[in-house]
Amino acid sequence: MTNDPLLQPYRLKHLTLKNRVMSTAHEPAYSEDGLPKARYRLYHAEKARGGMALTMTAGSALVSRDSPAAFGNLHAFRDEIVPWLAELTEACHEHDCKVMIQLTHLGRRTGWNTGDWLPVLSASPVREPAHRAFPKQAEDWDIERIVSDYATAAQRMQAAGLDGIEFEAYGHLMDSFWSPATNRREDAFGGTLDNRLRFAFQVIAAVRAAVGPDFVVGVRLVADEDWQKGLSREEGMEIARRLAGCGKVDFLNIIRGHIETDAALTGVIPISGMASAPHLDFAGAVRAETKFPVFHAARIADVATARHAIAAGKLDMVGMTRPHIADPHIVKKVLAGEEDRIRPCVGATYCLDRIYEGGEALCIHNAATGREATIPHVITRSDGPLKRVVVVGAGPAGLEAARVAAERGHTVTVLEAAPLAGGQVRLAAQNPRRRELIGIVDWRLAELGRLGVDICYDCWAEADDVTALCPQMVLIATGGLPQPPPLEAGAELVTTSWDILSGAAKPAGSVLVYDDNGGHQGMGAAEIAASSGAAVELVSPERFFAPEMGGMNHVPYMRAFHRHGVRVTINTRLLAVRREGNQLAAVLGSDFAPEWREERLVDQVVAEHGTAPLEELYLALKPLSRNRGAVDYERLVKGGAVFPMKDAAAPFDLARIGDAVAARNVHAAIYDGIRYALRI
Repeated sequence: MTNDPLLQPYRLKHLTLKNRVMSTAHEPAYSEDGLPKARYRLYHAEKARGGMALTMTAGSALVSRDSPAAFGNLHAFRDEIVPWLAELTEACHEHDCKVMIQLTHLGRRTGWNTGDWLPVLSASPVREPAHRAFPKQAEDWDIERIVSDYATAAQRMQAAGLDGIEFEAYGHLMDSFWSPATNRREDAFGGTLDNRLRFAFQVIAAVRAAVGPDFVVGVRLVADEDWQKGLSREEGMEIARRLAGCGKVDFLNIIRGHIETDAALTGVIPISGMASAPHLDFAGAVRAETKFPVFHAARIADVATARHAIAAGKLDMVGMTRPHIADPHIVKKVLAGEEDRIRPCVGATYCLDRIYEGGEALCIHNAATGREATIPHVITRSDGPLKRVVVVGAGPAGLEAARVAAERGHTVTVLEAAPLAGGQVRLAAQNPRRRELIGIVDWRLAELGRLGVDICYDCWAEADDVTALCPQMVLIATGGLPQPPPLEAGAELVTTSWDILSGAAKPAGSVLVYDDNGGHQGMGAAEIAASSGAAVELVSPERFFAPEMGGMNHVPYMRAFHRHGVRVTINTRLLAVRREGNQLAAVLGSDFAPEWREERLVDQVVAEHGTAPLEELYLALKPLSRNRGAVDYERLVKGGAVFPMKDAAAPFDLARIGDAVAARNVHAAIYDGIRYALRI
């Protein structure tokens, strides 16, 4: 029997949870037509296989039709959900992992122009900035039907064989009645705390009556909105006490903060560069005050912190939600004594931002998450002939390809031109606020060391260097170099974002940053320049700047911009740069008014326009390869041999991956690396 606090079983009502690790409710947006079909099931089953005790499905499954999905939410108001949830539950139970689901009415945290185009409602007609809808005030008949909807939705979950449910009460309908910021009513549901809690306790009573005394029911609640206008710590603690003492609730899942804006949301769900486990002590205070089962998750990203949370008596169950998106096998690795092999969550929050930007949660450096049907989390040895593999480039694409190929049993050599691995990830990590990104590189280097893969640094590989190694497979992961934006004149006068990020060029006194890419690179260059004391203007041709970046990652940049007085100009294109004495004149124009021109006189112009692939080596090797560089994309996606035979006498197949093909992002590079290496 282990003494590890994390691995101790926990008794919750009639349930025995085999350890103290859980994944809290979150919506990966893997649903199909509002139902948790195969992709949804496989995602949760993988975490169950990885050893966690409890997976909480659905970030807010919807109890009512007038709570339309905002981010792929499940439709708990439909009977059709029952067999799909039953299948998911059975798949997790096979691994002794309990399954619960979060139920909610989104209230104002959605839009009216989706689903059935029904009016959005809330406790009072107070708009939520993030989702932009102006809600109607919930009427008596709305309250009656939604209470009933909660009860029938709970019955569906019980019928599906789930182990329990929790109600969402932060930023949604339930707590809109609690908070002074959103409840301006003067009837029986407003004013005093008793009145503001009336709706929640009506829901709890109705649900308990519907599911009986034995079904587990909890509440994920904000116990302090940390907001002058919102629910105070004192009132939040009192709500927690009342819920714990009502006899109808079995656990509390504690949240601190408010979420109606992107900036506020990052306080609740911190991203890279922010404090680890910022609300853990508060959750512990709720547990101490209520003497009641308490769950909590908020950037508890590592096992040591999770272990402390349990050992110190702050939590009964610790949520490691984003870490399990990065590595669903955390518990299994702890049990095996391989804690050092856990793929780290680096706080990039690509998972959350991707839901809104791309309609699905994806991990920045685990391409298998959400793709369990086609990409394995555990790489198995090849049952075919083992090959000599050469990977050129030790950026994220090359490192991942080398890792997977080595796990498959192939002999792998990596050639890297720089003295250190990491490529653009190492460059991005030069921003102190994003230094955790280096975990993407460090984890893979550790795995390659374990697998015995040779990395030859300071090696600018030519074709002869590659062929001298007698490879049977060559993967070109040489990345790219910054390319200037298309200017009428003066491209040679422009400093690249890479120069600023790397420190190769120091920001001048006044800097114009032209971002024609829309991701972290231009924003990072502007942040570093501004932090150095430069007067910075960020210019973008887009109708809103940084369109490739999600709302949560946007927040720290804007925080820095406001602190340092960065001026932002959108809908404006850099046309040309010329010398003007000791300064540069940046000529600006507009796509919307071609006749319009304006100039800025600055000390430095920094431009971000993506990268152009370093393809010389690929082009040199292409005529020497069996497949002439060709890839069968249909088979790459659906299965089968991906390298068409063009010259049977040639010694190796050839492919290029990551930014060596075209400028993309870290996730795309890693996805390329794993899926190509799996086909060797």
